Amino acid sequence: MLFQTPSITEREAEVIDEIDAIRRQLNLPRLREWPGLPWRAIHDRILQASKNPALGNSFFENASAAKEPGSENPDAWLAAPGYHAALSFLLQLADAPDFAIDEGTIRALHYMMAGHDPRNAAGRWRRGSISVREDSSGKAMYRAPHAKFIPALMAELIASLNAKDEVPVFIRAAMAHLNLAAIHPFRDANGRMARALQTFVLARDGISAPPFASIDEYLAVNTDKYYKVMDEIDEGVWQPERDARPWVRFCLTAHWLQARTLLRRTREYDRLWDELEREVERRGLPDQVTSALAQAAIDGSLTTAHYESTAMVSAREADDVLESLVKAGLLVATSANRNRSYLASDAVKAIHARTRETNIPDPDPFAA
Repeated sequence: MLFQTPSITEREAEVIDEIDAIRRQLNLPRLREWPGLPWRAIHDRILQASKNPALGNSFFENASAAKEPGSENPDAWLAAPGYHAALSFLLQLADAPDFAIDEGTIRALHYMMAGHDPRNAAGRWRRGSISVREDSSGKAMYRAPHAKFIPALMAELIASLNAKDEVPVFIRAAMAHLNLAAIHPFRDANGRMARALQTFVLARDGISAPPFASIDEYLAVNTDKYYKVMDEIDEGVWQPERDARPWVRFCLTAHWLQARTLLRRTREYDRLWDELEREVERRGLPDQVTSALAQAAIDGSLTTAHYESTAMVSAREADDVLESLVKAGLLVATSANRNRSYLASDAVKAIHARTRETNIPDPDPFAA
């Protein structure tokens, strides 16, 4: 027996409608390859619908400081390429008409994610008991079902992934995540596998842009809330008869907040771009320098290599553009050598500041 999908309340349906409305408004393109970073640093293709696709990874505030979840742990960096490959594999298969997920697919995905370390027994069900422990104290927080139940439980989960039903996709995806995490079929990387399944269910419904297809970003800054809601559901042991609604609401909240943040940043970016265009025109500068100013404004600094990559120009052209902006007083060079960075000038910082929205925290969509 797996955790069962709870009946959908009126408010849950409204939150799903709000997420879908933002997704339709932004009209993001379908991805075939996972960006491999938290969605704040989403790569260029996500921004094809905006005015300047060249901005790419610089789109979101502090994108240059974005880290992979768990990047303080060296193993996370070793695992990152496998996670990227596994999610890209799922995006490729998501809309294939002849594809159905099976045990072999699950095992292959786990091998991609965990195969960098032989101790992980990648691609094989765990053979013994296992407990999830708190990183700081080592305290056991969850005891998974015995290994002898894994084949039957995974067969049931796989059948549910391939079944057709009328449950909204955001809830189906949340339930896939919960059930794999609770079964804990592998020695390691169960969390990554659960998140990958959540993304796969959403991608099969045409939802592949990370803010809508993943809750990685929300989990990275709400780890305590995650453990609290999981404990509320299972009380530390495998109890699939318990109510899964707290988890469903946790996931809907994550998607809702990420969608609202992306929409807000999109509006801010459009205003910034418009004002920078006017400033560039007023100074008689070429149009293409606007993207360099926007990158410097959002990231705080810019290098020749970064601008060369995102603007798709030669190194010489990138140097010429950035030096022309220094002469115009719109960028400030940090040193005299070729490896210098360029900072936004006070004039550009002022434009950025007045195009920002007041930072009012979003409410809890399920607050009474």
